[in-house]
Amino acid sequence: MTATATAPKQVRRRRRVRAIEGQELALIAVTGLLWVVLSVATDTFLTSGNIQNILFTVAPIALIGIGMTAVIVTAGIDVSVGSQAAVVMVVIALLVRDAGLAFVPALAVAIVSGLVLGAVNGLLVAYGGIHPIIVTFGTLNIYRFVALQIFGSEQVAGVPGTFSPIGGGAEGRLLGVPTAWWLTLVLAAGMWAYMRFWATGRHLYAVGGDALAARLAGVRVRRRQISAYVLTGACVGLAACVLIGSGGLVQQNVGSGLELRVIAAVVIGGTSIIGGRGTVLGTLLGALLVGTVTSAVTLLSWPSELTQLFIGLFILVAVGVDLLRERRRSTR
Repeated sequence: MTATATAPKQVRRRRRVRAIEGQELALIAVTGLLWVVLSVATDTFLTSGNIQNILFTVAPIALIGIGMTAVIVTAGIDVSVGSQAAVVMVVIALLVRDAGLAFVPALAVAIVSGLVLGAVNGLLVAYGGIHPIIVTFGTLNIYRFVALQIFGSEQVAGVPGTFSPIGGGAEGRLLGVPTAWWLTLVLAAGMWAYMRFWATGRHLYAVGGDALAARLAGVRVRRRQISAYVLTGACVGLAACVLIGSGGLVQQNVGSGLELRVIAAVVIGGTSIIGGRGTVLGTLLGALLVGTVTSAVTLLSWPSELTQLFIGLFILVAVGVDLLRERRRSTR
């Protein structure tokens, strides 16, 4: 009776431990410690306005990071997401300003536009036989060129607040929290469940771990690779709507550097840069840590360059821990 009764408890205990990885617990601890220190060091960090600003700023990075997690888990990478965002943003800005497109159809156009751009990357990676960083570095420049051609050497001014329900203003809040952050949590929860419990979601890890073995096991490797890039493009389209949520002005350099912040959030969140391991929860925590560091540098009136320094250090630590973990596994 005792052995029978304790066995289910042991199984449940193992499942609870596996629900949160060690690096995710470390991120929770580091972020929590930073929040405590900053709340003591400044009078404004824990104000509702600053917390809302952090969550809204983090939302588009985390949204794209949801798709990027799937891409990097498959041993890929997409450095073109900033240029993809630029294309989608200028297209949507012109449509809502000049054609008066409403919220829902504009949102649909944005997601489909990003999906198409992501599909181009996925097809080139899956069928081109070229390393993903080369493919997406090429499309980074192509998409940026396309965006500049649509801009026509002019900024897009007078963009209405069509996306204000998911923007950074008062209209874009639900229960005092930015709607964009709620949206991010919902999508992250869905993607977490998909990658953890669905067979096709688990196939992403198999592709990243060993593509040849996965193919021999019956996994449609190319389809899984394409789906990861398509998902990332769709997330870019959604994030673009968040970024122009408040309306106003869309500048020609929009999206520049976005890819670096997204990849930083994913890698800091514990997704292995060599593929085969990673979680959406870790990406959310990584994005939140990046947002916290950015806010801290601003509130403490430190030089803005320190933000890049701290993020770079976090990336090096995360990659170093990942490589040490892989080395230990290979020696067992």
